[in-house]
Formats: sequence, C-alpha cells, structure tokens
Amino acid sequence: MNRDDEQRTEENVHNERPFSEDQIRTNHTIVDLEKEASTSNQQNLEDKETLASNQTLELTNNHQQVDLYAYAGFWIRFCAYIIDVLVIVSLRQLVISPIVGFLGVEQNSGMFSVQNILSALVFYLYFVLMTKYFNQTLGKMIFGLKVIPLKETRLSWQTVIFREWIGRYISATIIILYIFVAFSPKKQGVHDYFADTTVIHENYLLKNASVS
Repeated sequence: MNRDDEQRTEENVHNERPFSEDQIRTNHTIVDLEKEASTSNQQNLEDKETLASNQTLELTNNHQQVDLYAYAGFWIRFCAYIIDVLVIVSLRQLVISPIVGFLGVEQNSGMFSVQNILSALVFYLYFVLMTKYFNQTLGKMIFGLKVIPLKETRLSWQTVIFREWIGRYISATIIILYIFVAFSPKKQGVHDYFADTTVIHENYLLKNASVS
C-alpha cells in the first residue's frame, strides 16, 4: 500500500469515528428512555395493586367490625328498662319523698308540682349519667347490654343528652315508638336514631374481639 492509500484510509477512519460515537450515544439514549418508561409503568401497576389491596382490606375490616356486633332486640331491652324503672322508683322513695316531707310541700298530682319535677329530674339524670359514664344502666348491666355510638369513638355529652333526654322524652311520650326497635336493622329506637347510637350484647362483642 502506497502513502496516498494510507492517507486516504486514515481520513476515512477519522471521518467515520464521530458518526459511530453519535450513533452509540443515540442508542444509549433510546435504551435509557425505554428503561424509564418500563420503570414508570411498573411503578404505576404496583400503585394500582397497592390501592386495590388497601380497598379490599378496608372492606374486609368493615365487614368484620359489623360482624362483631350482636344488636339487642326489643324484648331484652324491654326487660332491662323494667329493671331501670324499678331502680328509679326506689330512688324516688329514697330521695324525693324525704325532700318533699322536709320542705313541707303538699303532694299533688299537678304536672308542674315539686314532686313531679323532682321525679322527672331523677328519671332523666339516671339515664343520662349512667349512659355517659358506664355506657349502660343497671338494667343493661344485668343483661349484658351496652350503648355504643355509630359515628363516634365514644359517647359524647351531646350524644347522650340527645339520646337519653330529648329522644327518650319523645319515646316516653309516645310509647308505641319503642316498637321501632323490633323492626330496624340495627335494633334502634327513635332515641337511637336521634343520637346515632344502638345497643349491643356486650359479652358477644368481647368474646369475638378476644378470638380475633
């Protein structure tokens, strides 16, 4: 090979080398873009799978939570209420009669008589205080029943007052409204609907909670 041929060969190699390097860089760029696209698609797929898994888990937990509750029906709540009435009658005899006798107030049957006002206070305070601090009255304790809120983590004063004062006054005024307990899905009375509460079997709840 003469000198001219060698010079032409070197020039061709020199001219081809930049083109080859540019092509390599372009290929690397295409590969990188494909990798990024593949990683992004995989991440999106994993996010969708995680979201679906969380939704399934949430639905399962909600279903299990509902299954934990055994709602107390009409008759067992009626029996608990009878016991509470007997307790209230006893409290009236222990508290109201001595006060009325001490004050020398004449006992009469008027709606706004001192005796009736004190009797109403004893009646409603009994239900309000027992439900607020124990979630159950003495009658409910005997039968293993408990009042729970449906939209709160614990019973607030507002909920208890709506249930045990306003709602119970309406139910006590129109006695037939108590029959709602027998037909509602969660065994709620009118006073339960007012306060978003219901009554459950406490022992059944504790038994299932300990198993789970």
